[in-house]
Amino acid sequence: MKAAYLQALNVERAARRACVLVTDLAQGAQRLVLADQIAADPLHEEIDTALRMGKSGMVEHGTGRFFLTVQAPPLRIVVVGAVHVSQALASMAHLLGHRVIVVDPRTAFASKERFPDADLMAQWPDEALPVVGIDRYTAFVALTHDPKIDDPGLAAALQSDCFYVGALGSRKTHAKRLDRLAAAGFGPHQLARIHAPIGLDIGAVSPAEIALSIMAEITAAQRKKPERPTGS
Repeated sequence: MKAAYLQALNVERAARRACVLVTDLAQGAQRLVLADQIAADPLHEEIDTALRMGKSGMVEHGTGRFFLTVQAPPLRIVVVGAVHVSQALASMAHLLGHRVIVVDPRTAFASKERFPDADLMAQWPDEALPVVGIDRYTAFVALTHDPKIDDPGLAAALQSDCFYVGALGSRKTHAKRLDRLAAAGFGPHQLARIHAPIGLDIGAVSPAEIALSIMAEITAAQRKKPERPTGS
């Protein structure tokens, strides 16, 4: 690997940006494809799949055989609300190797005893989230049922390019939430990003089951290829 590529890889890693080193197995030639260059690369579909899976490996293309060395930032889950569902979600995400950040200004809830597997920020979301820096490898989850805590977090998430936004609550609760966010200036396309009621529909009842449904939905959003809009 060229020293310039190694240096560039380190820069992208520090900035939490994905990139892929493409090696032509026949010629030995290499190129580094940065995140904003993927769409224009001849191997864009293969690179996109490799990044979603987070795995390096060999691919075959009409132009030859290539090895894709993937550098994808580790997934983070930012949870607003130190509630029972959050406790189960933090444990599941930890088992999957994800970093969990729990944000809740209520220090009685946001304690290390309750969340041994998470990083805690006992602050209001509008104070904590700019420090966290929500990016495209971040999943955002709002779980408090309290608009004073959830709404600022959702606003920050909708203004970011995080790959998943979810919020706990019934359809009636979510309808009121959408009204508040629309009044705050968010448009239909932005509001449509919110997964609510949150989680896959598995008939979840207990906090652990709800956490499982959320973790499954986050995983699907991370791994599955986005569906093309109808008519495209």
